[in-house]
Amino acid sequence: MSKRPTVQKPPLDFGGESLGERLARLRKQSGFTQVEFAKKVGITQVLVSAYETDRHLFSAEMAVRFAMALSVSLDELLHPKVRKTASKQPSLKVQRRIEQIETLPLYEQRALLTTIDKFLAAAQSN
Repeated sequence: MSKRPTVQKPPLDFGGESLGERLARLRKQSGFTQVEFAKKVGITQVLVSAYETDRHLFSAEMAVRFAMALSVSLDELLHPKVRKTASKQPSLKVQRRIEQIETLPLYEQRALLTTIDKFLAAAQSN
């Protein structure tokens, strides 16, 4: 009969954020919905929700799949203090809108960009 280990592991400090919360944050920063992310990873949306709410702990293989789908390193996904600072890219939502804007005629692009510039200038002055 095997005995249970008697060594008590110290609790892990994930920097105030659980692995599931970090997964959800990184997914949202990348602009994915749970459904889109689930399709990219090859699982169901229900399972994504379970991982993000820490009802399921993900395996090493799932961590690799998540990191690849989010285009982040495993370190960024798993390590509490690591933040990606090097090359910040726009979220998927912003990229999609940029692609839509680029299909507009040039004069409509200029009008839209002028509106965006005015909005950003007003927001920065507040």
